This record gives sequence, C-alpha cells and structure tokens, in this order.
Amino acid sequence: MSRVRADACPGVFATHDAADGPLARVRLPGGVVPAAQLRALAACAEDFGDGDVHLTSRGNVQLRGVRLAGLAGRLAEAGLLPAPAHERVRNVLASPLSGIHGGVADVRGLAAELDRELCARPALAELPGRFLFAFDDGRGDIAGEGADVCWRAVTPSSGAVLLAGLDSGLAVSRAEAVSALVTVAEAFARVRGPAWRIGELDDPSVVLPDGPRAAPEVRSCRVDPTVGRIGQAVGVAPRFGLVTAAQLRVLAEFGDAVVTPWRSVLLPGGAEVERLHEAGLSTDPATAEITACIGAPGCAKSLADVRADARTVTPRGARVHVSGCARRCGRPSGAHHDVVAEGGGYRVDGQWTPASGLADALARKVLA
Repeated sequence: MSRVRADACPGVFATHDAADGPLARVRLPGGVVPAAQLRALAACAEDFGDGDVHLTSRGNVQLRGVRLAGLAGRLAEAGLLPAPAHERVRNVLASPLSGIHGGVADVRGLAAELDRELCARPALAELPGRFLFAFDDGRGDIAGEGADVCWRAVTPSSGAVLLAGLDSGLAVSRAEAVSALVTVAEAFARVRGPAWRIGELDDPSVVLPDGPRAAPEVRSCRVDPTVGRIGQAVGVAPRFGLVTAAQLRVLAEFGDAVVTPWRSVLLPGGAEVERLHEAGLSTDPATAEITACIGAPGCAKSLADVRADARTVTPRGARVHVSGCARRCGRPSGAHHDVVAEGGGYRVDGQWTPASGLADALARKVLA
C-alpha cells in the first residue's frame, strides 16, 4: 500500500482538529497509569479540555476540546511526556492481566523498558504514529490486536515474535524481547518508504534480524474479560470509554490502574465496588459490549449522533460497534457486529435499517 498523505495520527503537539475543538492524545505505554498520573489527567481534563478523558482502542487516552497553552508542560510535569520528540510513537500494548490472573509469562515491566529504549533512540522518533508494539503473556489477548511487532510468550521465559499479527518464526527469550522489538522497529524505519505499518511492506520479513524464516502455525487469540472481579483485581467499563475527571479521582483512590485496549480500566490492587458504582462506574461486563465512535456533534464527518442511538441497544452477549461514517473509528479488532451510519439510518452488518429500528435489528442479528 502506498500512502499519499502525511501521517496525521494525533498527539499532544500535533493535535487533531475535531468539530468540538482540538483533540490531544496522550500515550500510556502498557496502559499503566500510577494514581498520581490519574489525578494529573483529571486536572488536565478540567483545566485544558472538556472535563472528560476518553479511552482509546490502543490503551491510551484523549482530551477533547483542548486549550493547548500550558497543556504539554502540565503533562510533562506528571511524567506523561518523557520524550517530546517521541510522544506520538510510544504506542505499546501489554496483556493487562499479566502477573495478576492467568497467562503463561509475566510481561509486567516490559512495556516500560521498551518505552525507555524507544525514547533513547532519535531515529525511532520518525516512526509513524500508527506503528504499534505489543507484549502478550501467552493468553493471546494482545496478539489479536494487530500490532506491527509483538512478543508473545510460549513459556514463562521464551516466546515468539509476531509481525502484523502473524508468527515470524523468530523465537527469543523474555530477557531479549525488548531488544528484538527495537531491532525490528529500527529495520522498519530504514526500509519503510511510504509505509506506515509493517503489514504494508511487500515482504514484512525484511525487518527480521536474520531475514525470512519458516513461520510455525499461528495460535488462536482471545480476549479475557477485564471488567468485574478478576482474582484480586476489579475492572470497570466506562460507558463508551468516557471517564469524567471526578471518576478518575475515584479510580485513583485505589492506587495504580491499567487502561486496556477494550476501553476498560483495571484496578490491580482491587477496589470497593460500591464506591465505584456510586461514582457511576460500571463493573458489569455487558457495559463493554457496545462501543461507539464520538459521532455528531463532536465529529464533523459523522452522519449521526451515534452514542445517542447506541444507548437504545441492549447488551445481549455480543460485541457491537456503532460508527458515524465509513472510517469506523475505534472499532474493535475482534469479531463484532458492524453498525455504520448511512442515509438517515444504519448499515447493520451490511443491511440497512432506520435509526429507530437499530435496537430491534441488532436483537435479531444476535439471537439468530
């Protein structure tokens, strides 16, 4: 694929001009957010944005309608902008439940280690803002998120390197995982030409240190629930990934948090569920089943107020994503019902229905 326009992936210094004002994206490598940074984000949302923080499908956060003067300085003071030149390329996923519940290996700490290595290499600041790193603890949750390069555990101490979601045939130890991902990223930066993603290369294996390899069988992927009580942890699912500043401060009461790629927030140390519910934070996994882009009026390209329409849909044990236009921003990578606004109604898995019939149309799809 040949890109004909510049990479416009937003950050803090290069914002996106949305209909409701500039949008700034703040990267959270591995999704890990200490309590102090949760409070800092809450203050930034109130002082510089619309008062809310919006979770993304890459485990990052966005501030909408921002006033830029002073924002970068405040984020830097909180440790959320450790290397301004690299801020748009610090895209790192990691299995949120690793070391807490399940998984083959403990990948905690690898995202932070990679982030330090990434920020220490000036050449990697030129990576496209869509380039994505990942660490999967062997359960397969993150391996299915379409990362450009991912280390997936096979045993507690060894794993496989995946390129664009497929096993490359390169096996490395956990101790070498960060180095292997950095090596692949450096190679991609040298050979990418107009490509933004490894999957766009004619031969993705050119980024491997020793050239092409015979790839073994691809293992299946799944997403474990990250909402509700999971071992000692508690996960919450903010409706449509929107968290108010007040809710962020409640989350901070329970210590560090992990933002997942599925727009949920995990509290590894546990939490008082009643307190979360009082703050309007759901611990019901069904809340995470229905997602939607920002829609109108926040996005000028949206053909509908998709969040208002999505609120009419009842969760029925299947994932649903409602999009305001054919770009399908924020759609999940896994299996889901695809709902796209079109001409006064929606296309539900390709079949048109009026907006008033959206809930019934989805009910028929799920129950069929």
